[in-house]
Amino acid sequence: MADTVLYEVSDGLATITLNRPEAMNALNIATKVALREAAEAAAGDTAVRAILLTAAGERAFCVGQDLKEHIGLLAADRESGSGQTMSTVREHYNPIVRALAGARKPVVAGVNGVAAGAGFGFALTADYRVVADTASFNTSFAGVALTADSGVSWTLPRVIGPSRAADLLLFPRTISAQDALDLGIANRVVPADELRAEAEKVARKLAEGPTVAYSAIKEAIAFGLTHTLSETLDKEEELQARAGQSEDHAIAVQAFVNKEKPKYLGR
Repeated sequence: MADTVLYEVSDGLATITLNRPEAMNALNIATKVALREAAEAAAGDTAVRAILLTAAGERAFCVGQDLKEHIGLLAADRESGSGQTMSTVREHYNPIVRALAGARKPVVAGVNGVAAGAGFGFALTADYRVVADTASFNTSFAGVALTADSGVSWTLPRVIGPSRAADLLLFPRTISAQDALDLGIANRVVPADELRAEAEKVARKLAEGPTVAYSAIKEAIAFGLTHTLSETLDKEEELQARAGQSEDHAIAVQAFVNKEKPKYLGR
């Protein structure tokens, strides 16, 4: 894995850190490949019970595509007629989003600075977003004559509604941390110097929790957004049966009866 993305697992928490602060954590090919590998590794590792996605530096979480690299790739495309540059959506962005969204464990984004384009998309893919008070968001796509990718056309309307999503996509502009909180993009806003500690605190609390139940909650929310009430009730029945058969449910019930704090196993 390239050093442009750092990956660490500790006590059930996988921390993925974008590590190109000098380039505002822009996504060149090496970074996209490493991020895809890290996201898939964290999602597939049964020892990982929560994922924290964050970034190095103070200025940016991720400003999206590395346009300096991109312009060279576009020029090569024009010469060869291959049109391979935009295959990055299929090869990199889509697998990253699928891995994070489909992970059977909670994903936390610690947004330390600017989140734009695909960077915004990756933050939206998380189940919970802790945001520095100096951070900001921007869809950016239309500003470079592109449409949404990295799942933004799916996630953003579900977070803020289709009308507001269309507004932000058609007229890209900077959304402050406070505005993001008001819109529901941010779940929690904290002072910038406390961001890493607070995001890790949230993620570690989830890593210590009932992982099977958290997985079911993620699945239920995603299912309910695209199905009828009747279908969702059936899905809830299915998922509740799964959660009810988990060791953690038995542990939680016994702890409640004993008036103790449960110590979950994640299974």
